[in-house]
Amino acid sequence: MELFVSHAGADRAWAEWVAWELTDAGHTVELDAWHWAAGDNFIAKMNDALAGGARMVALLSEAYFEPSRFTTEEWTAVLAAKEQLVPLRIDATAPLPLFRALLAPALYGLPEAEARTVLLRAVAGAPGRPGSRPPFPTNAGRLRTSGPRLPGSLPPVWNIPLRNPGFMGRDGMLVRLREALTAAGGRPVTVHALNGRGGLGKTQLAIEYAHRFSGEYELAWWINAEDPALVPDQLAALAVKTGAAQPDTPPTEACQALTEELRTRARWLLVFDNAEEPAALAPHLPGGPGHVLITSRNPRWLTYAKPLDVDVFARDESTALLHTRVPTLNRPDADRLAQELDDLPLALAQAAAVLADGMTLAQYRDLFTSHTAQIMDEGQPEDYPVSLAAQIRLSSNRLATSHPGAWLLLQACALLAPEPFPLHSCTQPVADPPPELADLLGHPLAARKALRVLARLGLARAQDGTVQLHRLTQAVLRDQLTDEQRTRAQHAAETLLDAAAPTGTDDPATWPAWAALIPHLLAVDPAALTTESGQGAARDACWYLLDRANTATALPRLEHLYHVWAQQYGPDHEATLWTATYLARAYDDTGDHAGARDLDQDILRRRRHEFGDDHPDTLASAHNLAIRLASLGEVEAARDLGQDTLERRRRILGEDIPDTLSSASNLAGDLITLGETEAARDLAQDTLQRGRRVLGDDHPATLFSAHNLAIALAALGETEAARDLAEDTLERRRRVLGDDHPSTLSTARVLATLTSHTPGP
Repeated sequence: MELFVSHAGADRAWAEWVAWELTDAGHTVELDAWHWAAGDNFIAKMNDALAGGARMVALLSEAYFEPSRFTTEEWTAVLAAKEQLVPLRIDATAPLPLFRALLAPALYGLPEAEARTVLLRAVAGAPGRPGSRPPFPTNAGRLRTSGPRLPGSLPPVWNIPLRNPGFMGRDGMLVRLREALTAAGGRPVTVHALNGRGGLGKTQLAIEYAHRFSGEYELAWWINAEDPALVPDQLAALAVKTGAAQPDTPPTEACQALTEELRTRARWLLVFDNAEEPAALAPHLPGGPGHVLITSRNPRWLTYAKPLDVDVFARDESTALLHTRVPTLNRPDADRLAQELDDLPLALAQAAAVLADGMTLAQYRDLFTSHTAQIMDEGQPEDYPVSLAAQIRLSSNRLATSHPGAWLLLQACALLAPEPFPLHSCTQPVADPPPELADLLGHPLAARKALRVLARLGLARAQDGTVQLHRLTQAVLRDQLTDEQRTRAQHAAETLLDAAAPTGTDDPATWPAWAALIPHLLAVDPAALTTESGQGAARDACWYLLDRANTATALPRLEHLYHVWAQQYGPDHEATLWTATYLARAYDDTGDHAGARDLDQDILRRRRHEFGDDHPDTLASAHNLAIRLASLGEVEAARDLGQDTLERRRRILGEDIPDTLSSASNLAGDLITLGETEAARDLAQDTLQRGRRVLGDDHPATLFSAHNLAIALAALGETEAARDLAEDTLERRRRVLGDDHPSTLSTARVLATLTSHTPGP
């Protein structure tokens, strides 16, 4: 190898042109994009190239001197070793001081033939005086090869939209797109689909790609594909432009002629912009050794194209855009605003336009919070067809007409969390669901169709039976709802939560479902929950969190639920009392034992007054109060109340009911604390046997009984049996609850104590 071409990723088109021309001139060239495979060690390959005596051709540009570029490693290594460096400037950026002493000819701004001459002379070095008189210059041009043209020069057949001078970022995406399109290496047509929701800049990315790599193509044609019926006429125009058809040729014949023409041509690019339905576009996708690029909000292109997901900006790209368009915006404010706008390119561009027009950042933030749809209608940039709010409004209006069920699902999800909602888990029966949702929840195929429609319009992401709305989309949709629509959406959201929420939180089999549902149950407005099942699901979400020691999230949510429902229904309503019960447990878990005791005492008083002493809800309150008394150290009072509650539950509910077993386990713990170890051992043993039979060996309630029994056995001197039981319980708790769960750690401490007191051999 003679030459190694060093370049920034954004300058790949220049690198390929330089490498091609040098190879065509007889040089041996190494270029990463041509010769290095995915997974190769960049530093090692670079060192091998330079250690082998290769000279480095450095393509100097603004991107080349960015601190994060690997090119810095390349040229500093060459300069340090005093190897020969061939610097060439490909834009007007001033080189770093280290390069200014070196002669760095410019390739940019020259005609292609002249740029080729400058390149070859720079590589050849000083030629010295020739041995004979040079011939008189002529205008004879060099014949074109099959290689790329000078970057920036446009092909003879070209209708790509004008380049956006304000385009920023996306260098990595453009390089990945180029690598993906060229991976076929001349084999049949390579089709790639840039997909993602609206506002990501897919069209601008495609335009920038076409301009940046224009030198790689002899034909580049743009087709507006939103309406499939208009595609044939645009392809027919291309057929006329290439000479494959005459102006009066019928479109169908012209398209057929174009397909045949493209099969015989190389180095062409077709861009189908804003295509919606893959099957509708498929008949128009040509064959041949060229490239096809599709932009679409629909992610379902796998049958016809290789999908390339376009995501939001990286944070440094977002802040760069904001700072460039609003120079007065400092970096911390730009970073915060980019975070609030979720790095969505269209939202960032709109915000920059509004701020540049004189609105203060504080005013913008206030409007963004209170009138999201209104502020997202302002500052529409010229390089986007509509604002973000208008885009969402147009798509949702189409959805309301074409698929009312998907429209109501979208509105409901706008009131939930931005995390994926598990639509596939909506299997619980629900009373009085909205008719549109009833059709979806009862029929998996109908639900699948609704998700497909939402994804095709770019309003939501559908994956593995879940539906997910972007946070900005949610905010705009919420702000666009009328009062009547909001009421219907709240009912639909509660229906979704009811249908997806498992019954109870004790069964480990339900925990994955709870984990997926928790964000939505935390996000929903308590005042909008009007059914007993919906309110119960919101409370149970907090109980699930308390069982995992996540009181930091559960406690404020329970306080909010309690406050809203107490105001809405009064202190004696079941929604209020049950929420107070959960809140007392949260107080107890955070160490406020007195507050928990006072709240449970009030609940017990109200329930005895309303239902009497033996009602199951009254007994549940008595059971809870006994736990709070024990937490305060009033163990004898806890034991007496626990004993009374256990006897009543055995008589009214039965001995093997989970609530009865729970009272028995707690009473066994109180007996251990009071030193009544034989009674505690007998009760814990009986409770464990019943729990294993009724609930199973791994149920958390069964493991609680086993934990208490191990302590009682140890207190009675049955150390070996206590240790064996504690070891088994710890292993099961680790597997079921996790290593860091408070119950797991409690058993681990018991086992550590038993092990430390076990006599050695």
